[in-house]
Amino acid sequence: MAGSEVVLLDFWASPFGMRARIALAEKEVEYEYREENLANKTEFLLRMNPIHKKIPVLVHKGRPVCESLIILEYVDEAWKKSPLLPADPYDKATARFWANFVDAKVYDCGSRLWKLKGEALEATKKEFIDILKLLEGALGDKHFFGGDHFGFVDVAFIPFASWFLVYESHGNFKVEEVSPKLGAWVKRCRERESVSKSLPDPHKVLEFVNVVLKKKYGIE
Repeated sequence: MAGSEVVLLDFWASPFGMRARIALAEKEVEYEYREENLANKTEFLLRMNPIHKKIPVLVHKGRPVCESLIILEYVDEAWKKSPLLPADPYDKATARFWANFVDAKVYDCGSRLWKLKGEALEATKKEFIDILKLLEGALGDKHFFGGDHFGFVDVAFIPFASWFLVYESHGNFKVEEVSPKLGAWVKRCRERESVSKSLPDPHKVLEFVNVVLKKKYGIE
């Protein structure tokens, strides 16, 4: 580990890896970033995550922590500065619920937007917009999902903003038009240095999907 106390095994376009990057930035934790080639994974990654064999993996003092939401909770507990989860048990449970909702719904449905065509695409588009509207309802008129405080749900969800252009381009809709409050929330989040430095250019992500991922999945 070359003496690094904290190492993040990651891939630049992964919204799940972006979560870890944002959380570490919020906590001002110095760490070594190691970019993984997911087509040729390193022995270190396979050793640190032998069960799922995927990124992100946070390695702290030689011990691996896997799965992005678990990494977020670990980071929040290991470094006390700028807490991500609220102290109140009910508020904490609510934050975990919506973070799990993002995990279960956004990535899967969003991925289908660029894989499908015709009626299947239109049905997926409606499903995705419904997901956005549910999240917009949870946000309400608050600045962030936790209120005035940028926290757990924001960190879990904002990485997908770097993929919104992919979803919009293939689904023929605009997030700002179907969910204006979410659109404003994205802009507020992007004003934070932890977010702006952790999220890649959406056009680069779109190119990655159109050139690399579509070829991988055999999509015309």
